[in-house]
Amino acid sequence: MILAKLKELRDRYDTDFEIGQDNIRPMGMELHNPVFFVSAALIILFVIGTLLFPGKASTLLGGAKTWTIENFDWLFMASGNIFVLFCLALIFLPVGKIRLGGKDATPDFSTTSWFAMLFAAGMGIGLMFWSVAEPVAYYTNWYGTPLNAEPRTLEGAKTGMGATMFHWGVHPWAIYAVVALSLAFFSFNKGMPLTIRSAFYPLLGERVWGWPGHVIDTLAVLATIFGLATSLGLGAKQAAGGLNFLFDIPNEIITQIAIIIVVTGIAIVSVVRGVDGGVKLLSNFNMGLALLLLLFIIFVGPTLAVLGWIGLTGLHYIENILPLSNWINREDQTWLHGWTVFYWAWWISWSPFVGMFIARISKGRTIREFLTAVLIVPCLVTIIWMGAFGGTALEQSMNGIGELAQGIDDVALAMFHMLDHLPLASITSFLGILLVLTFFVTSSDSGSLVIDSITAGGKVDAPVPQRVFWASMEGLIACALLFGGGKKALDALQAGAISTGLPFTFVLLLMCISLYKGLKHELLINKYEKKAIQENLL
Repeated sequence: MILAKLKELRDRYDTDFEIGQDNIRPMGMELHNPVFFVSAALIILFVIGTLLFPGKASTLLGGAKTWTIENFDWLFMASGNIFVLFCLALIFLPVGKIRLGGKDATPDFSTTSWFAMLFAAGMGIGLMFWSVAEPVAYYTNWYGTPLNAEPRTLEGAKTGMGATMFHWGVHPWAIYAVVALSLAFFSFNKGMPLTIRSAFYPLLGERVWGWPGHVIDTLAVLATIFGLATSLGLGAKQAAGGLNFLFDIPNEIITQIAIIIVVTGIAIVSVVRGVDGGVKLLSNFNMGLALLLLLFIIFVGPTLAVLGWIGLTGLHYIENILPLSNWINREDQTWLHGWTVFYWAWWISWSPFVGMFIARISKGRTIREFLTAVLIVPCLVTIIWMGAFGGTALEQSMNGIGELAQGIDDVALAMFHMLDHLPLASITSFLGILLVLTFFVTSSDSGSLVIDSITAGGKVDAPVPQRVFWASMEGLIACALLFGGGKKALDALQAGAISTGLPFTFVLLLMCISLYKGLKHELLINKYEKKAIQENLL
């Protein structure tokens, strides 16, 4: 009876599908049919259309952004809350003791390298771009204030720091964790391909290998590549701003595109070398560089004030997380739509890439260990980072020091304006540019490795030409968005992320249901295995 039940449970998720079985292999490549071809065709059409008709592209992107935000703000906000509650529940439920990869699995990477890779891939460029600009923007009412806080007041500054942390705290990491845990569990515990469709096997069964799965994986590729392109575009704008600030190089579209081309070339080299030879080394390097810059800000800047802001950032994050998570009858609609809804769409568009990358490096962790680390540790580090950079910037803005006292003019220059009024400004600004570029590379190469896997039918080690192709596509889309956006390049970058984040939100919500069904099934298998061992049947 026990063995029969155990066999029935094990057979329920047993599939005859073989990784890469639908692939075609011209010239030794591994191209999933039709995911690779449909994704590549849509992306190439977008790039060509944007470059040929930049004016119309800018109008369409702007319209898509406005329509999505006005009609689906509630969906993004409600979904973000659902993902947080879902992850917290899994930590405390019995499923938390399940180990990714099975009972005897051990981690492939040290805890330090694991954390460095997930953090560098998950938020690097964004933290560099917004850690100074966002708090000052809220304080000076650059584009609305959170919860209608009074601008240019101490209370407004505190609320602004809490709101900044809200955008970079538990909510985005919960979004990443849902995807990462789903992929890791179904790949390492159920032996399925490391691709988004595998997470839907409990809901779709064998149909997941057919057209429903093709749609899911294609949406994942599009969301990933546009989410990455947004970040690469922001990184290029900031690096170009820094070069203009230090060396008087014109901060124009041509400079930004040149930066994307150079960094994409470096990313291609890293992608060719793989996770251990490229991504891991670069992630460890830029985390070390980030720590060096962070310590400089804390100990060379207004140290006591910075330490105070670190504490206030965490305190006001906790104090305001519930009102900021609500979207009903909000009076600060301009701020809510311009900031929070964009961020949630951006994180969702990043989730296939960051989630799959975290899944690849997380084998051997228990679900409880995995979720606790992914949710809590990055939040604590981000509180320190935001408190140091944002707090220093607010001190300058509040005390009439430098350009930030006037508010935000160019968000790409905000960090450099802050560093300019600290000692060794030229050196730290150069380090800042270098850090932006290395985060740029780690995001691009780890994202390319993920898209390679999806478009190769779940194969982890795709051939080198495919890796080069997708790394190049990321750079081309970032260039197209900057070129098509013209003077509204930032809006174009945001529109790309929001438009692709919308359909993938539905995918993530269904993924939560599917994952829970899979975890309950695993608990049942463990229960009957334990019974069989106790009765000497195994």
